[in-house]
Amino acid sequence: MKTAIVTGAARGIGLATARLFAQQGWQVAMVDRDCAELEKVAPGIDHAFAVCCDISQADQVEVMVRTVLEHCKTIDAVVNNAGVADFGPIEQTDFDRWRTVMATNLDGTFLVSQACIPALKHRGGAIVNIASISGLRASTLRVAYGTSKAAVIHLTRQQAAELGEYGIRANCIAPGPVRTKLAMAVHSPQIIAAYHDAIPLNRYGTEQELAEAIVFLAGDKASYITGQVLAVDGGFESTGVGLPALRADPA
Repeated sequence: MKTAIVTGAARGIGLATARLFAQQGWQVAMVDRDCAELEKVAPGIDHAFAVCCDISQADQVEVMVRTVLEHCKTIDAVVNNAGVADFGPIEQTDFDRWRTVMATNLDGTFLVSQACIPALKHRGGAIVNIASISGLRASTLRVAYGTSKAAVIHLTRQQAAELGEYGIRANCIAPGPVRTKLAMAVHSPQIIAAYHDAIPLNRYGTEQELAEAIVFLAGDKASYITGQVLAVDGGFESTGVGLPALRADPA
């Protein structure tokens, strides 16, 4: 049985991805810093177990990977999904806000990937990093978030270039607007309507649709795919830039 690590697995895209891996016969290490929520959801998923870890902390990441290997012996796929969303005007983004976003979105993705490389080398394996459409196209209010996700995209390409000789594939998913609890909490009705207008498929994506793409890239059916960025966005990247509803009121 293959083993996948999924970070940010207590809710949203990470939880949907963990469930789909399990449905396809994988063991799943569900990783999140929200220990209470993780302990609620993990027992309901076959072949899954919870590992509480803040991926922005190098010492915790090392312990997490050791725990997974003690439990499963192998690591075949790593899904770096955990992320922090902090949206605000560029002039209000101080260094503390910047570092909070980078610590999880970029540093955490780097730390987890680095810690898993020795295990991935044994049988070949896959890294799937979760970036964002905000890493492919600039928008307002996303100076830290968008920059962190753009960096994740390049990190993915760097991993593909350097780890391919070991049979390790690295790919990136760039979600567009997805109907998660987090998105619905921060998107006003005006913003939701604007997104619908800007997306060719005229709707938000679902967590399940993202999970399907992630599990595909992690699995054997994607065995000759590496170094790629797949925008799962309903066509959003193909249509213009910016949303008026997201712009600051000049008054």
